[in-house]
Amino acid sequence: MKPTIPAISTTTTAPPSSTTITDILKTPKFVKFTAISLLSVSLLFLATHFSSSSPFSSFSFNYSSLPPQKPPQLSHSPPPPPPPAVRRTGIIDETGAMSDDFFIGESESNSTSGFTEFSESNEEGVKENTSDGEVRVRFEKFKVCEKSKVDYIPCLDNEEAIKLFNESEKGEKYERHCPGKDKLLDCVVPRPEGYQRPIPWPQSRDEVWFSNVPHTRLVEDKGGQNWISIKKDKFIFPGGGTQFIHGADQYLNQISQMVPEISFGHHIRVALDIGCGVASFGAFLLQRNVTTLSIAPKDVHENQIQFALERGVPAMVAVFATHRLLYPSQAFDMIHCSRCRINWTRDDGILLLEANRLLRAGGYFVWAAQPVYKHEEILQKQWKEMEDLTARICWELVKKEGYIAIWQKPLNNSCYLNRDTGVLPPLCDPGDNSDNVWYVDLRACITQLPANGYGSNVSTWPARLHNPPDRLQSIEMDAYISRKEIFRAESKYWNEIIDSYVRAFRWKDMKLRNVMDMRAGLGG
Repeated sequence: MKPTIPAISTTTTAPPSSTTITDILKTPKFVKFTAISLLSVSLLFLATHFSSSSPFSSFSFNYSSLPPQKPPQLSHSPPPPPPPAVRRTGIIDETGAMSDDFFIGESESNSTSGFTEFSESNEEGVKENTSDGEVRVRFEKFKVCEKSKVDYIPCLDNEEAIKLFNESEKGEKYERHCPGKDKLLDCVVPRPEGYQRPIPWPQSRDEVWFSNVPHTRLVEDKGGQNWISIKKDKFIFPGGGTQFIHGADQYLNQISQMVPEISFGHHIRVALDIGCGVASFGAFLLQRNVTTLSIAPKDVHENQIQFALERGVPAMVAVFATHRLLYPSQAFDMIHCSRCRINWTRDDGILLLEANRLLRAGGYFVWAAQPVYKHEEILQKQWKEMEDLTARICWELVKKEGYIAIWQKPLNNSCYLNRDTGVLPPLCDPGDNSDNVWYVDLRACITQLPANGYGSNVSTWPARLHNPPDRLQSIEMDAYISRKEIFRAESKYWNEIIDSYVRAFRWKDMKLRNVMDMRAGLGG
């Protein structure tokens, strides 16, 4: 029997291959384990790096290649001390400079009533010692002046100074003569008795409360010339004047027809009305987009400017006498004089030369007066003198019609420079600053125009409001290159500020008409 040979299998058991390890690495458990391990190591690193007090602070890595970093200081600093109480601030002193030499006193609990009510007391300041040792001063309100001071203007009602010029024919007594410090007013000028809230514009153009300007002299002197009348408790303004008794509107139409180039509200935007009366000329120019400054002296008709302001027309007490008016050269596009009672030819024409300084190059001078149209010998002599003087200062008589004569100032200096030798008046000295006006004496000379045309080349209205004029370059100010940008920026700034004022202070409800801007800058 043959022995049985055991069967031998040809399949052998192989050792674990690399495929098995890869499968293990791909298992979800291993992936989770690896992620948790990496996260733990990261947390340990962060804890070691940012906290020296960490229980894992012994765990370290070699970061010698990185710059050392100090751990942040976590100590809490004490809060800053409160700001010191404001004890002083700046005010404008009598010279116009900023000063901090004054004390702040306490206001009374009812101090807001000071805007509408007056106190009868003006006691000296009462010193009070506070608990912290400081001395505070409390001032009482000023008393009200006597009723005779209702129209008082300090620099124009200085009786001692006025007496010195009573005999003068040049009008010095109507100029500014401010009292000394020892004679300053120590009381509040009172309102007229029965004063009422002004009638709002545009109704105020035609009527105002009698009690607000209780003067009848103009009614007595000019009532027959259609200036002004009284009706019950109001003054009524028909719109007439000595030379335009049929009304200012018809008068302005006549001027426009005589010289169409005047073009009110486009070429003519800023006008000066000399000897304004009750300011009907300026009042009716407003509706033609012309801003008119009405001026008159404080004379026997001392209430002219009060009527103008009460009506809502820009006005100022001023006089052609011995000093320059307080406006720069080339300030007005048109100057108007209707029976303004000024002798323009006296003293070598010194007053007309002041008007020439104020008038813009190419501007118009409108004169409505008896010498223009009356044939009396003395009046015709005055007309011939006026004709002669205006020719010598290079004004062109554009039109003479009825009782109105209109001249135009030249656009440049060519006429001045081509005059015959020795012709008077002479040209002003080149060093004379024609914009210097504060207490500057009048000069009997012709103010030359800028050679570069500054002043004459202005845009028409309303583009003129936003286009920086060339003469901006001649104004004394710190900036030089950026002046036009400053002009536009100031305009934009004040536009936004006024919008805020209207909203915050409800200016529309207040129906404001007359506003004084005490630091006008560029007029924004």
